[in-house]
Amino acid sequence: MALAGALEQMQVRDSLKMYNKLVERCFKECVEDMRSKALTGKEEQCVAKCCEKFMHVTGRVGMRFQEFFSQMEQQAAAAVAGANAAAGK
Repeated sequence: MALAGALEQMQVRDSLKMYNKLVERCFKECVEDMRSKALTGKEEQCVAKCCEKFMHVTGRVGMRFQEFFSQMEQQAAAAVAGANAAAGK
């Protein structure tokens, strides 16, 4: 049960890191003027595009990591099977 709690904590921490990175990056890229409390229309559009792009890229990177680790698991399983077959002869 402690492992599940630690895993959940790591996921929350990683989500917060990703969110903070997104806010910092899009703020730096999009906000031009600090004289108003509200964003201008141009700034709002920039933030929306920035967030969309960030989430798309993050999702794509996650998918690539899954594909990579799946291939690594398959290669490891094949190596173990080959070693077991060689030892059985």
